[in-house]
Amino acid sequence: MNIYISNLSYNTDAEGLQDLFSNYGEVTSANVITDRETGRSRGFGFVEMTNDAEGQKAIDELNETEFDGKTISVNVARPKTDRRSSGGGGYNRGGGGGYNRGGGGGGYNSRNRY
Repeated sequence: MNIYISNLSYNTDAEGLQDLFSNYGEVTSANVITDRETGRSRGFGFVEMTNDAEGQKAIDELNETEFDGKTISVNVARPKTDRRSSGGGGYNRGGGGGYNRGGGGGGYNSRNRY
């Protein structure tokens, strides 16, 4: 089971997460996500546990508890999504919103031809 932990202290490291979750069962991996440029923690991480029941118990008992001086959120991790296929956006593609744009609609409108 892959577990997502958010609101981590910037001082928390992978070893700390491993120690915390190993109280609930076998941990196969623990990672704290860091910024590519600075190397500083981004405040969230992932723990992989071999047994789903042990992982669920860890989630139930650790969610909204204090760890390293911060109240952490612990949930089942969602599967990765391919960020390249997010669609939408782009320059001059219709759509709405934005400052002084009137919102809504967008795109070609054949009724406004002269």
